[in-house]
Amino acid sequence: MNSIEKKLVRERNIYSGIAETIASNFPDLRKEAIKESLVGFPNVAHRLEEVATIKGISFINDSKATNVNACWFALESMNRPVIWIAGGQDTGNDYSAIRELAAEKVKALICLGRDNTNLVRSFKRTIGVPLELDNMKEAVNIAYCIASPGDVVLLSPACPSFDLFENYADRGKCFREAVLEL
Repeated sequence: MNSIEKKLVRERNIYSGIAETIASNFPDLRKEAIKESLVGFPNVAHRLEEVATIKGISFINDSKATNVNACWFALESMNRPVIWIAGGQDTGNDYSAIRELAAEKVKALICLGRDNTNLVRSFKRTIGVPLELDNMKEAVNIAYCIASPGDVVLLSPACPSFDLFENYADRGKCFREAVLEL
């Protein structure tokens, strides 16, 4: 386990400990009450936000995942084949912490950015040669064509957005608009 993976495990354990501590202070709280409250809890925009399901293909906006750690959580949470849209302003990212996870979960990679060299080099042996694009609408359309019913199209860039977009919210908005135009 490398240092990034150790950090992720440690952070997850800390969050679990906090949740357990809070729950222990409410002994009369029942599982059904917790489930009911969570079902109606809205997801935060651009953080594993479910945009739509079209012909059995789910589209998830995780534009806020501007680093490898955040992207790891998104990929790790997927339990169906993923068409992954990643990329942006690569700041010398080390993708080794997510390479194995991506190989296990990702069906196809679409690199969205002006310079995708590092992403392509990091994943071409484990996922296959990615498509390289610089237009969100085109990325979403191609992802839709590649996907099969039951698949997930996941925007989880692992990079800042400043090469093609104003910020992560702008990138997520463009993703959402492109999905809703399908």
